[in-house]
Amino acid sequence: MTAKPTPLSGFPELLPAQRAVERDVIGSLSRSFELHGFANIETRVVEPLDRLAKGGEVDKEIYVLRRLQAEDTADDTGLGLHFDLTVPFARYVLEHAGHLEFPFRRYQVQPAWRGERPQEGRYRQFTQADVDIVGKDELPFHHDIEVMRVMVEALDALPLPPLSFQFNNRKLIQGFYRGLGLADVTAAIRTIDKLDKLPAEQVAALLVSDAGATPEQAQRCLELATIRVPDTSFVERVRALGVEDPLLEEGLAELAAVVAGCGAGERRRVTVEANLRIARGLDYYTGTVVEIFMEGYERLKSVGGGGRYDALATDGRTTYPGVGVSFGVSRTLIPLLADGVLAGSRAVPSAVLVAVTDEDTRAESEAVAAQLRARGVNTEVSASAQKFGKQIRYADRRGIPFVWFRQDDGSHEVKDIRTGDQVTADPATWTPPTDDLRPQVLLKEQQ
Repeated sequence: MTAKPTPLSGFPELLPAQRAVERDVIGSLSRSFELHGFANIETRVVEPLDRLAKGGEVDKEIYVLRRLQAEDTADDTGLGLHFDLTVPFARYVLEHAGHLEFPFRRYQVQPAWRGERPQEGRYRQFTQADVDIVGKDELPFHHDIEVMRVMVEALDALPLPPLSFQFNNRKLIQGFYRGLGLADVTAAIRTIDKLDKLPAEQVAALLVSDAGATPEQAQRCLELATIRVPDTSFVERVRALGVEDPLLEEGLAELAAVVAGCGAGERRRVTVEANLRIARGLDYYTGTVVEIFMEGYERLKSVGGGGRYDALATDGRTTYPGVGVSFGVSRTLIPLLADGVLAGSRAVPSAVLVAVTDEDTRAESEAVAAQLRARGVNTEVSASAQKFGKQIRYADRRGIPFVWFRQDDGSHEVKDIRTGDQVTADPATWTPPTDDLRPQVLLKEQQ
């Protein structure tokens, strides 16, 4: 007798109702991206290891692909599973540049793999949704505002707890540090990025020891990092610190434009802030940076992020600057599903179960189902000709809201088993209410 399988840590699998939630979220994101003219692509799951080790991501645990019986000279050595969607996208742009129209607008929703310690919100296999615009040699700044606003609108349309987009600009940070006279600007940025993990006093000490700052300079860096406002008032607050640098002014102007552009309009679930602590440790960001946080789930840290990268992809002759945002689909949804904050209204797509009176008339029930399906109504036929009460209970266990009965005189009736209402219906014209056509995502109030 085969033993019951043991779950594999870090590789989550969803039950049908949970999967319906994930599919609904991915479908909504895809529609939002396509409304703005972004084309969908899918990249291969493997990349050469030397490419995966670029872009400041060398600390990631990369899963290596290798056939069990492969020899050292086999052509599948030196390959790894991608740990995000940005690195394969950069390669995709270089490889297919001759067939793409720039600026190229793409979105991508795919799994990725990281061999790290599994914990809530961090998995070894997970799905991400990315949206980017990439230019050829140049990409005007207005695309920064556009991409960020697209993701704001896409996430605002989802049935999630409130989300906060927190923006900063690497030019602002670098210009401020340069204006301060810091010797190692890159080290200072990486150190400030630790403020969400370490107390301010410890970060200040690291700025002195690792970035060569004086205690006074370290204090000014912390003063900048504590500025957090929901509007463009940060501009005057930064200038009040008395640091001057042309790059600082450029960063202030860009960040103000992004905050104003993404904050405009009515939002149901998304708020926008300028948070001058946000740095994002990856070296390739050159301007706008963003991190996305979910209310009540601050323990997950960010559930999305991205920014402007001016030289992520280059073939030595042409450079492809871009700007993009990534949203952690699995990172966000799996904790919400586990906590019961999100749920699917039913585990099956079926809106109707057609009852079977007896096996001799099953073909007539199948014909009714065919008529309903022809008009887009998800329908299944009862598995057996049990008593109608048992067929109704079968539908109830599966979450199917309607049961269809063909009467002896050839007429038809449909029963809403939630209310008990039963009415005459025509399979050529009847349609369930819109909310019952497909499983719905239910957002419960957080405790």
